[in-house]
Amino acid sequence: MTSPDMDKDKLCNRVLEADSRIRFAGLINKMGRLVAGGMKPGLLSLEESKDNEMIFLQLALKVNQRKEFDKAYGPVEFSMAYRDKLIIMSFPVNDYILLISSEKEVDFFKLPFKILEIIHNEN
Repeated sequence: MTSPDMDKDKLCNRVLEADSRIRFAGLINKMGRLVAGGMKPGLLSLEESKDNEMIFLQLALKVNQRKEFDKAYGPVEFSMAYRDKLIIMSFPVNDYILLISSEKEVDFFKLPFKILEIIHNEN
């Protein structure tokens, strides 16, 4: 996918620039800690910061659980949740998880593949 020494902040910024409706782009480590990126400047998070930590940890656990089926189905390239207030997508990137949140009006048939292209070009 990407090289281990990728520029994490550059990746997050490129994703934020991919579509004006993206609200958040961040890299999370296996322990559920945000290591790069964040909210788009000028926007407020829909949840409290203490909830972010729980969301990030829960996401890290889910991504690791999905690996159990890699042998049968192949590795997960992205996962998406269509929620009442926004769309949340996650992408495994090396030892990290790229977490994206966007407005519901985003073209969710095209955006994940655009983000995969950005990830693959960060070699």
